[in-house]
Amino acid sequence: MTATPIMNVPKRRDKLVIMAEIIGIAKRGTSKTHIMFEANLSFSQLNQYLNLLLQINLLEKFPCDEKEIYKATEKGLEFLERQGEIINLLNSNTHKNSVKTTFQFNTFPRNKTFSKLNT
Repeated sequence: MTATPIMNVPKRRDKLVIMAEIIGIAKRGTSKTHIMFEANLSFSQLNQYLNLLLQINLLEKFPCDEKEIYKATEKGLEFLERQGEIINLLNSNTHKNSVKTTFQFNTFPRNKTFSKLNT
């Protein structure tokens, strides 16, 4: 039995795509463990991305029931929206060179405020 390689499947994700995935997972607030499993990252990779996203204010962290919860900020949601717009722009010009992504981009209202947790 031989394995057949799958063509046109990216083996590595771009750092911006991983950042957007993390922000998308944390839109409504979630735990570090949930982000790690949903984004398919190791613990050390996750910590690097979370530290960066917190430092540049794309995520916020707060305590909730003896756990830390990570939630996308307004700036993070804007980043997610703009990255989606760029991918859509690139894909609309040509089907031959379309950009492959691993998750669905959704647009968000720009002036909407988000509470700490949507319970």
